[in-house]
Amino acid sequence: MELDFKIKMNNKLFLRNPEETTLGKKIVAQGLFLINKIGFENFTFKKLSIEIDTTEASIYRYFENKHRLLVYIITWYWSYLEYKVIYYLHNLNDEKLKLETIIKLIAQEPTTKKKKLEFISESEAYKLVVSDGSKTYLSRNITKDNKDRLFKPYKDLCGRIASVISEYNSKYKYPHSLASTIIEIAHSQNFFKKNLPSLTDFPKDINEKKLVEFLNTLVFSSLESSK
Repeated sequence: MELDFKIKMNNKLFLRNPEETTLGKKIVAQGLFLINKIGFENFTFKKLSIEIDTTEASIYRYFENKHRLLVYIITWYWSYLEYKVIYYLHNLNDEKLKLETIIKLIAQEPTTKKKKLEFISESEAYKLVVSDGSKTYLSRNITKDNKDRLFKPYKDLCGRIASVISEYNSKYKYPHSLASTIIEIAHSQNFFKKNLPSLTDFPKDINEKKLVEFLNTLVFSSLESSK
């Protein structure tokens, strides 16, 4: 399913807004595919410049470095995921069903390959979040980046999930911790499933069904025990 909306990105993420030019959009779109293909550690702007037939200097006019490009894409994904949560929960009144829906949205790999109005592939962005999402905040620039509000979309997403948790059980003391834990576990378990399968109980889980069941058990066991 394709959702029609526009994400406003933090202007501290870029030197020039990539959405304003064809080259900028190509830098982000092809940069995402190339990072997923060769890995963030091996990715360079020089390699990307060859891929999109431009100069390395041209890419640096948009992004200060490759870490900024990574944060840009991951931030986009958090904003998009929060929008999906809002959209899918809009007509739901059952609080348990809301949480189950959120868990599915977080844990299951998107099937949408292309979006009409966005230049970032949701499915490719999801893969990047699983493989390299933690690199956005596990950096020495964390304090400055946080001051620049680069992590606001992630915080907003966690805050929205936490509010649903509190609606389900207002007595639960740790809604924000549980919200961020759901996200981190979902992505780390998907990473382990593909790369370190002995760290999961569902290495052959193709459609994340068992991961969703695990997260449901984890979440509702915690919430029910404090009622």
